[in-house]
Amino acid sequence: MLDKSHPSYLYANAVVKKTTSAPKYVIKQSKKFLKIANNRDKNYRINEERVEMINGMLDLMIMPKGLSRGKTIREALAGFQWLFIIAVLCTVYKTNPEKRRYETAVLEICRKNGKTFLVAVVFILLLFIEPKFSRFYSVAPDGSLSREVQTAIREIIACSPYLADKFKTRRDDILCIITENQFIPLNYSNSRLDGKLPNVFLADEVGALPNNYAVEAMRSGQLTILNKLGCIISTKYPTIDNPFEDEVAAAKNALDDLEGSDDTIFALLYEPDDKKRWMSNDKVLEHGNPLALEVPEIMQDLKKKRAAAIARPRLRENFVTKHCNIIYSGIGTDTYIPLDALQRCRVDEINWQGRDVWLGVDLSISTDNCAVAMVAEEDGTILADIQIFYPAGRTEEKSMEENLDYDELEKMGYCVGCGDQTVDYSVIEDYVCSLEEKLGVFIVGIAYDRYNAISSAQKWESAGYDTVMVRQHSDTLHLPTKLLKEYVLNKRFQYVENPLIDINFQNAQCTEDTNRNMYVNKKRSRGKVDAVVSLINAIYLVQQDLILNPEDDWGAQSL
Repeated sequence: MLDKSHPSYLYANAVVKKTTSAPKYVIKQSKKFLKIANNRDKNYRINEERVEMINGMLDLMIMPKGLSRGKTIREALAGFQWLFIIAVLCTVYKTNPEKRRYETAVLEICRKNGKTFLVAVVFILLLFIEPKFSRFYSVAPDGSLSREVQTAIREIIACSPYLADKFKTRRDDILCIITENQFIPLNYSNSRLDGKLPNVFLADEVGALPNNYAVEAMRSGQLTILNKLGCIISTKYPTIDNPFEDEVAAAKNALDDLEGSDDTIFALLYEPDDKKRWMSNDKVLEHGNPLALEVPEIMQDLKKKRAAAIARPRLRENFVTKHCNIIYSGIGTDTYIPLDALQRCRVDEINWQGRDVWLGVDLSISTDNCAVAMVAEEDGTILADIQIFYPAGRTEEKSMEENLDYDELEKMGYCVGCGDQTVDYSVIEDYVCSLEEKLGVFIVGIAYDRYNAISSAQKWESAGYDTVMVRQHSDTLHLPTKLLKEYVLNKRFQYVENPLIDINFQNAQCTEDTNRNMYVNKKRSRGKVDAVVSLINAIYLVQQDLILNPEDDWGAQSL
């Protein structure tokens, strides 16, 4: 049983009793920790001998910088840092005290909360504790980030007389002389991280990784390790489809005790419960910045940054994402439509039977995704459905590149794979021609981009449909682009949930020309935007027919 006066116990207890501000998933993790610490869990316990050893080792490490410079690290650690260290390193199986419970440690926390320092301390401890000849690696979006923890370890060693002769700190690695355990920071690669045998690895700023290859490569190398450990740390990033969100989702499943969840994940998820009132609710800052609760100077600085972000919209994305741990992409940036505004427009179902509909098509290049958007108007609200098509032969490649499971997305009906290495346009053409019979709609018109779509448009014309070639220029696209944004922001837009649509809107970046005409800029956008482009093309037709020229028979035209 863990001593109830230990800082890790005191912090977890304060969180559970709500005398210390913390978000709901930190409360859940603290409850699980206390159950084990109080010896009420049938499978796990705290290894008290290991706790005492760690306490002693932390007494020998000196803080190299910051407000606590010169103090021992045992004195300087914050409560959440103690909880992380003791839970991850000292929770063991009752049937096998040599086997640690946790194999993955997830830390979701805002910037400047000592996350790299914390992992550096954990690595120093493990360099002593782990079996001889163990290997430790760090991976990050680039080499300089990967070496951040190496720098933090060197600084602690340099300021701690007891450690000075226990390590060799070289340019490319750090070696513990006593155990011959080695830490190596790795430069990021999308293909050269296999073949490593990491007892422990750190994946830093995982939210900025292009896919989950680096993390999975490290995990694959741990198959034969008894006490494997992967530390996954990051702040939020303004995207919903990055690898860190997958790790957070798995951690939440474990904390919610969902069937099939991973019991070997420990997670401190400092993301605020209230994601709307970041301008006025101090709890948002408290939930994302646990160190600020113990260091008043940090909280003061955060409030200054918040005031600046309120006054200057272009500072908001960085502040809200990095200092509040809220995915924020919208007002004050080049993002077309804020993701949270779009998601408020979700509905469970749209009944299309008997409706007049307008279609927008974006065929792009045949090796990439294509989209067909269908829209209708009802009492001043735009109803939308978008079908996305992708080259089926590139499923595995696209899934890795985009950190998406295209097989699963297709099973859920969110997209259609067709063709091999290129999209089969005939499948899209047949899809359009089947809509009237399948859904009971009447297609008023089909809008298309001249690029790549002329052949398909001719086939639709031959089948009796009115087609409109929409000029892809700001002076033509400004009005429908502006209309769609206004309708979404005013919640006069409806669509059925589809993660690919959300990702496309998240990627879409808006540009203004010299006349202040706005348009979605494919080249500046973060990734796929085919769903957004097809939707804007369709809304161009709705706007021409119902809003600008309701009495005109506009028919087939070229603009």
